[in-house]
Amino acid sequence: MNSAPTTAVLDRPAPVVPDLVRGRLADFAELSKPKIAVMALVTVAVGFLLGAAPELKLQLLLHTLVGAGAVAAGGSALNCWLERRADARMTRTRNRPLVAGRMHHLEALVFGLTLAVLGVGYLLIALPTPAAAVAAALTAVLYVGVYTPLKSVTTWNTVVGAIPGALPPVIGWCAATGGMAAPGWALFAILFVWQLPHFYSIAFMHKDDYARGGMKMLPVADHADGRITGIATAGTALLLVFTTALPFALGAAGWVYLLGSLPAAVWFLARCVRFARSRTKATARSVLRGSLVYLLAVMALFVADGVLPRYFAQ
Repeated sequence: MNSAPTTAVLDRPAPVVPDLVRGRLADFAELSKPKIAVMALVTVAVGFLLGAAPELKLQLLLHTLVGAGAVAAGGSALNCWLERRADARMTRTRNRPLVAGRMHHLEALVFGLTLAVLGVGYLLIALPTPAAAVAAALTAVLYVGVYTPLKSVTTWNTVVGAIPGALPPVIGWCAATGGMAAPGWALFAILFVWQLPHFYSIAFMHKDDYARGGMKMLPVADHADGRITGIATAGTALLLVFTTALPFALGAAGWVYLLGSLPAAVWFLARCVRFARSRTKATARSVLRGSLVYLLAVMALFVADGVLPRYFAQ
């Protein structure tokens, strides 16, 4: 007699977040570019752990990641706000929340400014010195206020944009030490140079899209065959081979790091040289994938031979 009501209760769907709310949250998350933020936070953590050694300051690290993450997400949202008109002309960005009309542009502006300001403020309050907050603020200003507008002005935008892209480990080092020193700058140098072939390959793969969006990326302004882009990609990859050795030269890492990271850099250089000789989307994609493998390998080696020994040596 009681089976029917019981079945009805069991069959009733569990309460779920309404699709509208879920969609709004997804749009705000897309504005914050979480993949880029996670990559940045990994290098923040590496810089922090290097600077804090041999004392493991987990609470400070957490505060640093929260503040730096908010700044990164806010900067990405402001980037989307500034580039909304260009994004509307590019195939790869036409479905972003602002372009697709799922969000008002003032919402994105307020969201980005709020996150960026709160992130810098959090770092000022939560950390014992203002150095990390200053570095985070500088990162946001350079990314949003300098790099983003330059993308429609000059092909040098990639070089300028590599500066804020390389500052996350500096934020981590400053949070741990209250200042800046050579080991932190070694990480900055690697990330700065690494970004150049990485983004040249992306720009080459999507040069037609960037041209439609009015973005003056190097492949857009280059000859039709992309010869200058090829030279720049191979040349910066060659520079990266030497930059990769900086942590060893500055005493931030040992022989294990050097003997593991240099072959990775040379392997990546070979992919870039192949692209310079035969400039196709396939070889550009090979550079892009190789850049990610290189960065993962070098960061892992640096942590294994430059960071962890400083904690276990005690």
